[in-house]
Amino acid sequence: MAESTTIPTTDAKRTFRLACPQQDRQLALDLLHAEGYRFAPEPFSDVAYHLTEEPQPLGGSLANTFGLIYIQDKSSMLPPLYLDPAPGSAILDMCASPGGKTSLLSLLVGPEGFVIGNEPNRSRLETLRRNLHRMNAVNAATCSFPGEELPLPPGSFDAILLDPPCSGWGTVNKNPNVMQMWSEDKTEPLERLQRELLRTAVDLLKPGGRLMYSTCTTNARENETQADFAVRELGLTLDPLPHPPGFQVDAPTMAHLEGVLRVGGGQEGGQGFFLARFVKPEGDGDDGAPVQGGKGDFPGRPLSRAERNLCAQAGADLAGLPPGEVYRFGENTYFLHEHALRIIPRDMRWQGFPVGKFAGKKFKPDARLRALLPGESQRFVDASSIDVIRQLLSGQSLTAPQSGKWAGLSFHGHPLARLAVKGKRVLWSDR
Repeated sequence: MAESTTIPTTDAKRTFRLACPQQDRQLALDLLHAEGYRFAPEPFSDVAYHLTEEPQPLGGSLANTFGLIYIQDKSSMLPPLYLDPAPGSAILDMCASPGGKTSLLSLLVGPEGFVIGNEPNRSRLETLRRNLHRMNAVNAATCSFPGEELPLPPGSFDAILLDPPCSGWGTVNKNPNVMQMWSEDKTEPLERLQRELLRTAVDLLKPGGRLMYSTCTTNARENETQADFAVRELGLTLDPLPHPPGFQVDAPTMAHLEGVLRVGGGQEGGQGFFLARFVKPEGDGDDGAPVQGGKGDFPGRPLSRAERNLCAQAGADLAGLPPGEVYRFGENTYFLHEHALRIIPRDMRWQGFPVGKFAGKKFKPDARLRALLPGESQRFVDASSIDVIRQLLSGQSLTAPQSGKWAGLSFHGHPLARLAVKGKRVLWSDR
């Protein structure tokens, strides 16, 4: 059916969110203020902000460089927030790149929880991995399969986010040609794929689990029609969503789907987005047996005691990682969350979170992985100003805080990154 398109105003406020756990939020805000950024909170979440002063592009800020914030359209933040996964739960993001939603889910479930982000497009997979790495999403992993053919055990996940390929009509303010590229007579292949992805999501979801279906289009055939399909054909129960503060909300095009959301547009900005949340009925295929997808052996292996000692000598505190194991694959090491070890089949190709590399009898921890930094304040260079951090990033060295094989960088007492030690000097090394 034909439908009018809501076009957000071009003077929409630029939004970002905090991409770090509670203990690092003040660090993110302090860095932004020190560089002259001014911002105000958004009313729908305590992690969301809009800029009021941007002295330089936010993407070049230190807070963004170190993965403490993520530049994200405010509407795009809603699907993870409204999926509202329980801490400690296992989550699947079926179409994950560039990673903004995946990383937000990783914060919501906390260290005890786990998120696997699937990105079918191999050219976009690297973007997903880079963003998750930059944001220190240690409890996230990635894989790359057609979403409708994910080789995961049925009933594996407590909650699933499905933000499928769509016509993108809601992004017309940023992509003026999208209406011509995906006119209504061209969206049928997308609609078929969306239905197949919904079928797969229902199969992978635990009974009683939640499914969030979201798109950045205003096309009813990709939105309400698909939500109706999920209820009538797939047996899901619609779980009504409240109106988010600070958003313009339009009525659904199907009256019996009260509780789905159409947001975006108006003076408050935000892309046009559609959200529908569902619950899989209890007892739907539930035999009471726990999921055990992880059987057999990985091509890698857990670290030996000697290798763990090498990590400790390099100042890598593996105890700071969530529950799980650090595995060695050749010279590279990856953290594999305990949920991943339990759920994911051992013969499935996927990637955990990179921790560091071995070179002979030495271990080099990832410089950006804050979870590995021990709490030894005497080994940190505490930057009294952002100029010190900029000097390091530009290749200059500083006096080491004391002798030793490792040193850290902090800002106002908050650990920020790891530095390389060269004699009595320290320098930034991200390799």
